[in-house]
Amino acid sequence: MVQLHLVDGTCELFRAYFAVPSESDDNGVEVGATRGLVRSLKGLCRQADVTHVAVAFDTVVESFRNQMFDGYKTGEDVPADLMAQFPSAEQAVRDIGLVAWSMVEFEADDALCTGAARWRDDVDRVVLCTPDKDLAQCVIGKRVVMFDRRRETIRDEAGVIEKFGVRPASIPDYLALVGDAADGIPGVRRWGAKSSGLVLSTFGRVEDIPDDPAQWGVKVRGAAALAAELAAHREEVALYKRLATLREDVPLAEALEDLRVPCELLEPT
Repeated sequence: MVQLHLVDGTCELFRAYFAVPSESDDNGVEVGATRGLVRSLKGLCRQADVTHVAVAFDTVVESFRNQMFDGYKTGEDVPADLMAQFPSAEQAVRDIGLVAWSMVEFEADDALCTGAARWRDDVDRVVLCTPDKDLAQCVIGKRVVMFDRRRETIRDEAGVIEKFGVRPASIPDYLALVGDAADGIPGVRRWGAKSSGLVLSTFGRVEDIPDDPAQWGVKVRGAAALAAELAAHREEVALYKRLATLREDVPLAEALEDLRVPCELLEPT
C-alpha cells in the first residue's frame, strides 16, 4: 500500500519549540525545536504505513496573501529564536533524506494542497499531517485525509462534515464567514460556526446564499440580522474566501518517487 504523508513542517516546528527543552549547538545557537522535529519525523518514517513523505515550511511567514489583505498574518509574534531555526530545520530535514519544500511566495499549506492534488490518484492514500482546519478543504472521501499527529486522530470527509457542518469544498466559504484568527481573517459579524454550517450545508458557496433569509430553507437564529450583515459585506467576504482558498499550482519540482522514504529511515535507531 502506497501512502503519501505530507507534513506541515511549520506546525511541527512550532509544536517542538513549545514541547521540548531548549538546546544549543556547539556555537551556542538554539536548536531544540529543530532536533525535536527531526526526532519526530524519524518516528513517523518508521511507521509501517508510511512509504512517501514530504515536509512543507513557511520559510517566511508572509506570502502573496499579505499583498491582498493588510490584516493577514505576519511573523511579528513568532519568537525570534524559533524563527531563526526555520533554515536549519529545513536543512536538517534534507540531511536525513526527506524532501523539504521551502515556501516564500506561497505558504506551506499551499504546497501541501498542491502535493495532495498532484498525487492523490497515484497513491492509495494521501495523509495530510496537520491539525490546521485550512487543509480540511483538501479532504476527499477516505483517499485524502487529515492526521493530527499529537492527538493521533484521523479526519476523513465524513469527519470534516461532522466537525464543521459542511463538505470540504465549502471550507473556504466557512472560514470567510466565521473568520480564522490564526490567519488574520476577521470573518463576518454575527456569523458563527453553527449558523455558517447550517446555511452553507444548503448552498455550498457564500456567493449562492440569497440576501433574503426567507429563501434559505433552513431555520437559523437571527437570520434577518445575519442576512443583513452578509449583504453589507459581500465584497469583503469574497476577499476572505480568496485568502482561505489554498492553491494547487505551487511549482513543486519533485516526482512522486523522489518522496519515497529512504531505507535508512525505515529501520529503528
